[in-house]
Amino acid sequence: MKKMAMMTGLMLALVQTAVAKEEFATTKEAEAIVGKATAAIKANPQKTFDEITKKDAKWVDRDLYVTVYDMTGKVTAHGANDKMVGKDLIGLKDPDGKAFVQERVDLAKSKGKFWQDYKFSDPITKKALPKQMYCEKLDEHIVCAGVYKR
Repeated sequence: MKKMAMMTGLMLALVQTAVAKEEFATTKEAEAIVGKATAAIKANPQKTFDEITKKDAKWVDRDLYVTVYDMTGKVTAHGANDKMVGKDLIGLKDPDGKAFVQERVDLAKSKGKFWQDYKFSDPITKKALPKQMYCEKLDEHIVCAGVYKR
């Protein structure tokens, strides 16, 4: 009986873990939404920036959202916080002191497409968590979406 209870508990824990993971975006989903946003920006930049900032459902998925910067670190569109649009974030640092926007601009200039690690506030838990951001340089913009490491 104890073995059966242990097995049932283990199976329940595995199912809960699988369900919990589906609540959060994956790296493949981040790459896909950045590709989709890049294509939309090429077709109609201002319309897409506005949609991203207004949190249009095609640009926000659970904890995944698109953010767009210009090559100076100024926010062009932000899928989680419209108050960030127009702000120069080049000097913004994560809780560990990493100037992640500056690094993002530098990586865009040198690599074009890249993944970046830093810490940021999770919109669901409101805690500073390790995050990975996928970005692609598009002309004078950097189009990004990130996932939290759980």
